[in-house]
This record gives sequence, C-alpha cells and structure tokens, in this order.
Amino acid sequence: MYEICPETPADEAEVEGLYDLCFAPGRTALSSYRLRDGVPRVSDLCLVLRDGSNTLMAAIRFWPARVGEWPVLLLGPIAVHPTAQGEGLGGLLMRDSLARARTLGWDRVLLVGDAPYYSRFGFARLDDVVMPPPTNPARVLGLELRPGAWVDVTGPVTRETTPDIGKMSRGANALSACVTVDHPREDTDAHQSATGASADQ
Repeated sequence: MYEICPETPADEAEVEGLYDLCFAPGRTALSSYRLRDGVPRVSDLCLVLRDGSNTLMAAIRFWPARVGEWPVLLLGPIAVHPTAQGEGLGGLLMRDSLARARTLGWDRVLLVGDAPYYSRFGFARLDDVVMPPPTNPARVLGLELRPGAWVDVTGPVTRETTPDIGKMSRGANALSACVTVDHPREDTDAHQSATGASADQ
C-alpha cells in the first residue's frame, strides 16, 4: 500500500533530494526552470507518494504557465526513486494529479518528456507550442483536460505573471486529502526513462 498526499513544507528537502538523485546535475539550469522562477507552485497538485514505512518513493510538481494568452498547467518534474522504477508508481501519481487538476478547473497540461511513455496518459506532441530553447520540439507534449482545450492554442511558452489563486491555493476540501492506493498490478512503468520522469530536458 502507498499513500499519496499533497506536498507540505516539511517534505520539500526530501523531494529536492529525490530530484537530485533522479536527474542529472545542473537540472535547475534547464530552460523549463526559467518558467518556474518566482512563480508559486500549484500546491494542490504537488504530490508525494510514500510507502508503508513512510519512505518517499515518488513526487510530482506542477506550475502555472502561459502559451500566448492561454493559461496552461506545466507538469514536472516527476520522479520515482531508482529502487522502485518500473513498478508503476509514476503512473499512480500521474493519474491522481491529473484527476485533481480537472477538479480544480484546469483545461490543458503541458510537459517536456518522452512521447512513448506519456502517450499512455493521453499526451500528444504539440507542434505549434514552443518551449524556450534548447528544448527538443518532439518532446513538447500536451493533454486536454477539457475536449478541444488545445485547439488553436499556439505560440511560445512563457512564465505566468498573474496566477489564478483560486486554482492554486490549498483549501479545506477533498483536494487536500491524502489517499491510500494499492501497488499497481498492471500498466507498469517498464519503459520509463532512467530518471523516472518527465525529463524536463
């Protein structure tokens, strides 16, 4: 059994340690991090997954961003501890966080990652959405949380300067709750990248 909970300030050091473990040195120099500088995370969607011994096994974070005039949800980083990669834990976090994003009223999600892995969650290449260089265009992927949400949404990805607090602040509702999940039996992350995640590269 695992527990998925919204990340708290007490988790931050552990989460940062997990990202350092899973990603190459200098990860914060990647272009995607420039979109996050000085922008508050979407707290209800930043989740941690712990096992029965309270060990942090996986984490996922989200930030608000913009494509032209349209608000988007920027997914990443997501990471799974090296000892548990290939067990489907990344899939558990993806599905739980995306369900919460729909509940919060987000329309579209953007990430930089491997299309063969993220296509299982409904992500597809966005040919007319441009991440800051040197991002590989083939790795710019999007998911519609509402039908048609990516139609005619084109242009460069930029930092969100006026985040919608109503979609970002943790409130006294079900989104703040922890959930207990079983170990995944199927649909494992067997083809997941070594970093276990949206590589953000």
